[in-house]
Amino acid sequence: MDLSLEGKIAIVTGGSKGIGRATALALAHEGVDVAICARGAEDLEDAAAEIRSATGRRVLAVQADMGKPEDINSLVAATVAEFGGVDILVNNAAIIHPRITVKDFDPELWRDVLNVNLTGSFLITQKLIHGMLERGYGKIINISSIGGRKGAYGRSAYRVTKSGLISFTESLAAEVYEHGINVNAICPGGTDTEGYRSAFNTKGRSENPTLMNPEEIAQVALF
Repeated sequence: MDLSLEGKIAIVTGGSKGIGRATALALAHEGVDVAICARGAEDLEDAAAEIRSATGRRVLAVQADMGKPEDINSLVAATVAEFGGVDILVNNAAIIHPRITVKDFDPELWRDVLNVNLTGSFLITQKLIHGMLERGYGKIINISSIGGRKGAYGRSAYRVTKSGLISFTESLAAEVYEHGINVNAICPGGTDTEGYRSAFNTKGRSENPTLMNPEEIAQVALF
């Protein structure tokens, strides 16, 4: 069985920073052409330039908000137009909110977290699964969290979405495994990303050496 990823096409959501950026880079090192998306254009272009320079692979950078269906449609359309199809999807984009109790949680923020972290993953997966089924090949990796296994003080919206991603992964895997499509979730513990440092007002590994590096999670995704 050929395990080479050379020439495959991947979309990595939230690919401008943290785990997404590290995963996109790791895939490109293995010969994958990648499309990355993020809300912010500056970090997105910086990540794309780094991946191109380090690997020589084709990189498509698309500014997109995974909480907006129209942006998801544009991302998929642009990727298919550029590369012809998508073999690998990494659902990584996420909002990490600070600790907020349920009684104080802004309903608009709640909806935004669910839309980006969970509904967006469903929508882009649904858009791409048809092509994967037709080709009889696909790899879908959902970046959940160890927090998806239980709730915690002030973490309701985030952990609800990560729990939902685990269940979504298991449900989808049961539907498509016989068609040659693998669906897996990765549940990292604390990881030193820009989002984590911002949400918890921390300096990252320099302050908490037990945090993982994004590159460690990228290697799991690559496996």
